Amino acid sequence: MATMNKLFLPSMMCADFGHLANDVYALEDAGANGFHLDLMDGTYVPNYGMGLQDIEWICKNSSVPCDVHMMVEQPGRYVSKFADMGVKVIYVHPEADPHVARTLASIRELGVKAGIAINPGTSFAAVEPILPLCDYVLVMTVNPGFAGQKWLDFVNPKIEQLIAASHTNGNNYEVIVDGNCSPERIMQASKTGVKGFVLGGRSVGPWLTAFAYGTSYFSAVVFVGYAGQFGWKYGMSASWIGIGNALIGSLLAWLVLGRR
Repeated sequence: MATMNKLFLPSMMCADFGHLANDVYALEDAGANGFHLDLMDGTYVPNYGMGLQDIEWICKNSSVPCDVHMMVEQPGRYVSKFADMGVKVIYVHPEADPHVARTLASIRELGVKAGIAINPGTSFAAVEPILPLCDYVLVMTVNPGFAGQKWLDFVNPKIEQLIAASHTNGNNYEVIVDGNCSPERIMQASKTGVKGFVLGGRSVGPWLTAFAYGTSYFSAVVFVGYAGQFGWKYGMSASWIGIGNALIGSLLAWLVLGRR
């Protein structure tokens, strides 16, 4: 099945920070492949994401790898700090760094995987020269900085271009998608060769229920229950979100995997 070997990466910006440890451990137990950690400076994007203390705590206490998506100006100033925290992948935006090639090289020198994050309006041609310096490419299918946006369809051809170039002409990177990764979108993108998906509040439950590969079906349902914790940003009752996601996820599992 196309989705079985994919990476599912919960976005911890959507977590309940009053119960952060519970969320981290429950998501791990249910089979999360890693944690996606968003850092924003209020300048490059008009919002603020996770605090450094939260990022450090997750990196030091989780048993799965963490990546950091730096939506900040001049990200090269911070790569050593995140390397020291134990981050495994660091994403930077080329538009935010006048010396992005040097920054990507410095990330690798620190023993960390280097990645670029590509905004919806950034073309393939604009990043093509630096692709050989990347281990991962994070394709934004929404504008960065806010959850709950719609997938922008005009990004789809760029995803296909990036996948086609991912292991040619000196390139050796994997493509990850970030932004409104619904079950339908994940199924479609998986067929094109996308390696992984960042899951926010509306995505975690259904897909980790249906595709928590290598874990028990019961564990997948536990994962769905904790999707309720992720619903707090949408002003809805966590219990109702958990129940709704559980129903949707169970249906998907039955339809796609044939599990009951």
